[in-house]
Amino acid sequence: MKRVLWLLRWLLKAAVFFTLLAFALNNQQEADIHFFFGTRWHAPMVLIVLAAFALGLAVGALGMVPRWWRQRRAAALARRLPTAEPAPPEPVIHAEPTRHGL
Repeated sequence: MKRVLWLLRWLLKAAVFFTLLAFALNNQQEADIHFFFGTRWHAPMVLIVLAAFALGLAVGALGMVPRWWRQRRAAALARRLPTAEPAPPEPVIHAEPTRHGL
């Protein structure tokens, strides 16, 4: 079963790779990106899409940093707090077996 899952995972990775390769080969025409004040960037379309994707990843990662810092600070504070003693275990009551008078 593990071998089948490994093979399916490998086939999925290969399919994604070849899909992206076909996308890159189909988008080699030149494109212009116009910025402010008359500046522009002239590059193949696939590089422009790749740059937009990388910029999106960077903005997303930077957007997660404040929450990550807060969680780390809360975890560090929780580690420093003294822990209360655990409650004693409940006593186990064993019921006596019923006797049928035999």
